[in-house]
Amino acid sequence: MPPAVDNADAQRALWRSRRGMLELDLLLLRFAEHSYRDLSDADQDAYLELLRLDDWVIWDWLQQARPAPLHLARIVALIAAQGEEDRA
Repeated sequence: MPPAVDNADAQRALWRSRRGMLELDLLLLRFAEHSYRDLSDADQDAYLELLRLDDWVIWDWLQQARPAPLHLARIVALIAAQGEEDRA
């Protein structure tokens, strides 16, 4: 079972990670549950910015159908890497 998210920012990130697209929902919720609290402040800010975007934009970046902008490329790579680990 994932560790409980224990602060208001992490709870907000977890809530905002719920999406309309199941595949994205699974990736983002797992990332928020397992990794958000351990991110640097800059990476947390990038994650929250990412969550303000349309699901299809995020999905395209995670599937490498389109490159993410430089300021979000690191957080996209972290999410994608965790998704790969989960599939392995």
